[in-house]
Amino acid sequence: MDTKVKPNIENLRINGQRLWDSLMELAQIGATPKGGVCRLTLTDLDKQGRDLVTRWAREAGMTVTIDKIGNGFMRRPGRNNSLPPIMTGSHIDTQPTGGKFDGNYGVLAGIEVVRTLNDHGIETEAPIEVAFWTNEEGSRFVPVMMGSGVFAKAFTLEHAYAATDTEGKTVKGELERIGYIGDQEPGDHPIGAYFETHIEQGPVLEDNDKTIGVVSGVLGIRWFDCTVTGMEAHAGPTPMALRKDALLAATRIMQDVVAAAHRHPPHGRGTVGMVQVFPNSRNVIPGRVKFSIDLRNSTDELVDAMAGEVKAFADQVAKEHGVQVHIEMVSSYPAQLFQPECVEAVGRAAAKLGYSHMPAVSGAGHDAVYMAKLAPSGMIFIPCKDGISHNEIEDAKPEHIEAGCNVLLHAMLERAGLVLS
Repeated sequence: MDTKVKPNIENLRINGQRLWDSLMELAQIGATPKGGVCRLTLTDLDKQGRDLVTRWAREAGMTVTIDKIGNGFMRRPGRNNSLPPIMTGSHIDTQPTGGKFDGNYGVLAGIEVVRTLNDHGIETEAPIEVAFWTNEEGSRFVPVMMGSGVFAKAFTLEHAYAATDTEGKTVKGELERIGYIGDQEPGDHPIGAYFETHIEQGPVLEDNDKTIGVVSGVLGIRWFDCTVTGMEAHAGPTPMALRKDALLAATRIMQDVVAAAHRHPPHGRGTVGMVQVFPNSRNVIPGRVKFSIDLRNSTDELVDAMAGEVKAFADQVAKEHGVQVHIEMVSSYPAQLFQPECVEAVGRAAAKLGYSHMPAVSGAGHDAVYMAKLAPSGMIFIPCKDGISHNEIEDAKPEHIEAGCNVLLHAMLERAGLVLS
């Protein structure tokens, strides 16, 4: 008779205080006077952060591998190490005026999962890995999500190496300088499944009083530059009917950018964040206006429909106002749906643990976007205070930090499998 039984993990929980303390300790590296963090990628402070995180991993019995773009993979072995690892992770670089939780939470939550498994003597069938990805933020070097993008072959290692900061320093040179240019080829690293835990960076969960966001995917993004060209003229002598006011025409198009998002709910987003007016003089009718257009939605078809509507409206405005309108796409990021089984694993974990939860989408890019192209992937969101992120006052409740990590623990265990005793 087979007496092997599955270990009882129903009551298994992480150590919330230990996770919180780790977050607060990491936040001291690059701490700012307003309570945030400035730890730009590949700086001396980033090296200190990487050194601390990898030390914690080794203390938890994990091995550490660094690839050629500086991505770190911290591995806890399973019983069957020929199986691809169940991975979690995020990033530890920050914005110049960043917070304590963006990215950092996802990495340290993974380490806390491993610490918890160690505490309870639980062995998984597949290995567990925690990753930190290089230059997710893109605040010092572009492109954003650089490390995961190179890993997923979205762009080449040579392209990333050649990127420079404002002082002309290169990614390759800075990786070498801080000692984090490894030997492994990016992407030569199997993944069985990938989960990423993150603060929402928006107000939806808090507004709905929910603890866990079960993320189904990431919004598609289209960025455009729109240039409206009219004729500058004196504000006094020129009658209203005879003007070619570029700003007047531009503001109508700007309003339609927002209206297009409202026409495609619930995930439509339309934003104008940058405006340049020429000649920008108090008593001159504007002759040229250049502004940004940011359109987002849950599918590429919806984003493209929004863009088509805005362009058609812009053509109409050009005729009505006697101006020229030129709209040029400057960047495009496809929508990324996460694998249903991973999404459902997150939902099941939240329900089993008794946490209030709701479906969510990510309006921001994350390393999970690139991982989803390589392996089944999912994300877990928790609320952040007032939806504020990329800001020194970014904040999250300890109980939410703990809840998200507990969901991560159980979702990863579902995929990694338990060794029968």
